[in-house]
Amino acid sequence: MKIIATKEAFLQAIHSIRANTLRSSLAALGVVIGITFVILMGWVLSGLDKAMEDSFKAMGTDVMYVDKFDWAGGKSWKELRNRPNITLDQTEKLISRLTSAELAVPVARTNRGKIVYGNQVYENIAIQGTTSQFSLTPSGTIDSGRFFNDIEDRMASNVVVLGWKVYQTLFPNGNSIGSTIKINNVKYTVIGVATKQGTTFADFMDNIVYIPLKSFLGTFGKYRRNFSICVKAGSTDQLDNVRAEVEGQMRMIRNLKPWEENNFSINETKTFETAVSTIRTIVWVVGIGMTLLSFIVGIIGIVNIMFVSIYERTKEIGIRKALGAKRYDILIQIIFESTTIAIIGAFISFVLTSVVAYITATFLPKLIPQVGFLSPMIPLDLLGIATVISIMVGIIAGLLPAMRAANFEPVVAIRYE
Repeated sequence: MKIIATKEAFLQAIHSIRANTLRSSLAALGVVIGITFVILMGWVLSGLDKAMEDSFKAMGTDVMYVDKFDWAGGKSWKELRNRPNITLDQTEKLISRLTSAELAVPVARTNRGKIVYGNQVYENIAIQGTTSQFSLTPSGTIDSGRFFNDIEDRMASNVVVLGWKVYQTLFPNGNSIGSTIKINNVKYTVIGVATKQGTTFADFMDNIVYIPLKSFLGTFGKYRRNFSICVKAGSTDQLDNVRAEVEGQMRMIRNLKPWEENNFSINETKTFETAVSTIRTIVWVVGIGMTLLSFIVGIIGIVNIMFVSIYERTKEIGIRKALGAKRYDILIQIIFESTTIAIIGAFISFVLTSVVAYITATFLPKLIPQVGFLSPMIPLDLLGIATVISIMVGIIAGLLPAMRAANFEPVVAIRYE
């Protein structure tokens, strides 16, 4: 019997909403706004998570860089600048002493490189000198051509591998392999192009070129230069062991006393988690605040509309109770009505946000590349979340009016005008 009564209450709720379309639409407006904020917030956060994951994969989740500087910015710039450089000798000592790491390669870098190709001149390009083993790291993955080999390392050959962005800039029509470019007025032959790796949080990875370390030192100089060591642990499970060994060996190489702080940094992909976490927090605080405000407005709107609705139907409710309708029947009808209004609002929100997401993700990145992490599709799980939230809002908003209607005295209600 309760199933039949519930079905009847649902049909009556639908009939009431259809009979008062404008009023029901106004009641759903607050829910539409609130659910829209929930979906858009979830959409942005899912995009951030995907971008962060892509950045970690591009740099290597099991890769760390020993460097003079702290990528996370945890120390003051003055303190980092005053640290002693990591010399080539220290770099070679650390590489030779590591036993737990799968791979360790030296890296020298300058951000003031000048590249000339034909009549094109590009300045302030990142030039990285390293060894052939760098090709075994995620950053050294090749899209076309090849990475330089061990012989070219030892012979200081003037060969170069272009980052994806540099390649597209210099050779928009392709056919870069075998071409000659000048790096700081020294001729280099292009032998390969690195795979596109840049992401929202690591777009610098495509704006770089790789040359053999000895060639780099011959072109840019060896002395008063800071080196880095790229260490590949082999797996994320090995990270803690490798990090501990790297730190211990580096402290011994630099003759640090037990009470002295490290004058070097061990940078990992987790470095970017702090920046992403800050953005996530901002999105959550702003989104939750606006969502709660919208839901409060929506709940108040539905409550008011439902009170108006039950008072307009006071006589009808009185007749139903006089004919045997129980409090449960009246409660269910009113709550179904308010919940249906909220669910309709959620459906409208999902359609609206889907359109907004598609337009934003398709066209906005052309103007603002930093928002390229946004997906043109709203994740389907957000539809489930929106539906659950709307049902809760509908129940909360309809509970008080439903209890008021269920407590009507039949005789008094029938006489109500």
